[in-house]
Amino acid sequence: MAAPIDRLIVQNDWDEVLRERNGTAWVTFKSAAPPSVHGELRNHGVSSIGVPYIVTGDGFSVDNVSRKTMTVSYKREDDTILTRKFVAPVITFSTVHQPKKGVQCVDVTPGGLGVSCDTAGNLRVWQTDNGEIRRELQGHVGDVYTCRFFPSGIVLMSAGADMQIKIWSAETGKDAATITGHRAAILDTAVVERGRNIVSCSRDGTARLWDVGQQVCLHTWADVGGELNCCALAATDNSVQLGTPDAAPSDREILTEGKMMLLGSELGSLFGFGLHSRDKIFEMNCKSAVNCCTFLSDVQVACGTQNGEIIITDLRNTSSPLCHWKESRSAVLSLLPYKQGLFVSTGDGSLFYINEEYKTMVELTGSDCDPVYKIACDQTHIYGSCRDGAIRKYNLAHL
Repeated sequence: MAAPIDRLIVQNDWDEVLRERNGTAWVTFKSAAPPSVHGELRNHGVSSIGVPYIVTGDGFSVDNVSRKTMTVSYKREDDTILTRKFVAPVITFSTVHQPKKGVQCVDVTPGGLGVSCDTAGNLRVWQTDNGEIRRELQGHVGDVYTCRFFPSGIVLMSAGADMQIKIWSAETGKDAATITGHRAAILDTAVVERGRNIVSCSRDGTARLWDVGQQVCLHTWADVGGELNCCALAATDNSVQLGTPDAAPSDREILTEGKMMLLGSELGSLFGFGLHSRDKIFEMNCKSAVNCCTFLSDVQVACGTQNGEIIITDLRNTSSPLCHWKESRSAVLSLLPYKQGLFVSTGDGSLFYINEEYKTMVELTGSDCDPVYKIACDQTHIYGSCRDGAIRKYNLAHL
């Protein structure tokens, strides 16, 4: 098991309190080997453009301060220096959902729309520039666990505790189709290419490939191995062998060739299946429930586990992971690839970016220890949905 690594943590609302006269915020160096070291950041005045002058001590230093960013360093006892850049949200949307109604999923489009669902069963389409609610999507019974846009940005799907997948028009709010067949809550979905086919996974232990137009199941992967928490799809490199179908697939199956489906299990395994062939390509024991999974490239995948590990694997050799480590002591809840790295959110409210060298250099702040359930990106901003009922928007230019 990977040991937690050293971290720097700052007060969640540092960007607000440090603009106040004599305002202070705490900062902590959390070592893999306790005890932690605590310090204080203090406002020592504000520039004409609203940027605070910050002073500190106790081994901490601060530089490159702006209204929404600052870089904090800590000098360890062995004289090595740990540095993190902290980025505050540019907007916190607190009216899309009610406070304390945890926002379990969020997705956004480059066209300016967001969709999100909360623990009160609300499913809403809203504007990403100002948070104005455009549509209330009503039709599910009970919690909605997952929602996502199709590539067009004008169609979306949702699924949840009522075992239904619903297809919606984002423009009209109309329920265009309802797909049924699972026998327990649906926890995640994925879109195949433009969306003629979709994939879902469920607490019933199955994953299913669906024809959206006729609302029928084209294939069921049964008895995979416990409840299935997450799924992901992508085309893989030609060097990754995906198997050959035993029989000719239905003509309702569109563009499934050359794609792998990842499935994360509550029993602690990550699976890879050939979407077209139906064959199991690999199974990796992650030693803890797999909460989220994603493709980093056409040969690399990543998953996050309940015990806080992030595991990266090369599909050309799945016998052992490329690397695995713990950034926090809490569950990994969401992963989002970006450039050559990935964003990670966890159950202790952390949201951070890992670069191509598997190093954390940037932390996105705002959550006060409330889990950040899901991360989404619209090419210019990152959005994090949180248990406190807020959706926070961060500018990628600040990274």
